[in-house]
Amino acid sequence: MLSNAGVAAPDMIRLVRGSGVDCARFLPPAPDAANRTGFRVVLASRLLWDKGVGEFVEAARKIKADDAAVEFVLAGAPDPGNPASVDEAAARAWQAEGLVTWLGHVDDMPALFAQADVVALPSYREGLPKSLIEAAACARPLVTTDVEGCREVVTHEIDGLLVPARDPLALAAAIARLRADPALARRLGEAARAKALTDFDERIVIAKTLAVYDELETGRRRAGA
Repeated sequence: MLSNAGVAAPDMIRLVRGSGVDCARFLPPAPDAANRTGFRVVLASRLLWDKGVGEFVEAARKIKADDAAVEFVLAGAPDPGNPASVDEAAARAWQAEGLVTWLGHVDDMPALFAQADVVALPSYREGLPKSLIEAAACARPLVTTDVEGCREVVTHEIDGLLVPARDPLALAAAIARLRADPALARRLGEAARAKALTDFDERIVIAKTLAVYDELETGRRRAGA
């Protein structure tokens, strides 16, 4: 905390949650637009081990051993300049094994989330994960890790499910739970959409940011008076 570090007094701190998302663009899918041929779990991120890609693949391996109708989708490209990047050969091998569908880079994120039954982000650490906020705005049930950043978006059992980081078995169990309980998945997704509208809509975030600048300008003028 800035106040604990002596950088600023508590009454001088203003918290703005990220840059927001366009909740008029990221919308819940129409009933007939959902994936009805199976059950699709999407991880949308750069292909980095730190994003929990390995745990996602191992969760896929466990679930698909018993339920082949569950599809695990990786949406994102490797980041060769990052030492934590997943090698492209690994992604292609997982796809060849039938564990995941690898899409590479995806431009149309609303369409991607519209076809998801669950959106997962088993990351080891985050700032404020934009993909989770976008998926929340699309009323998708979220499964993510109980780490800083992800907890800002998901409250366990309220608008998503939290699992320990680096735990593919817990990740698989959470996904299987949502697969077995459509009512729970729907409730969590609706709550995620409500939270996105309240906390993360870009219009609200922009208004809060402008209010901070107005407050600073007012203080500057008073100090110079």
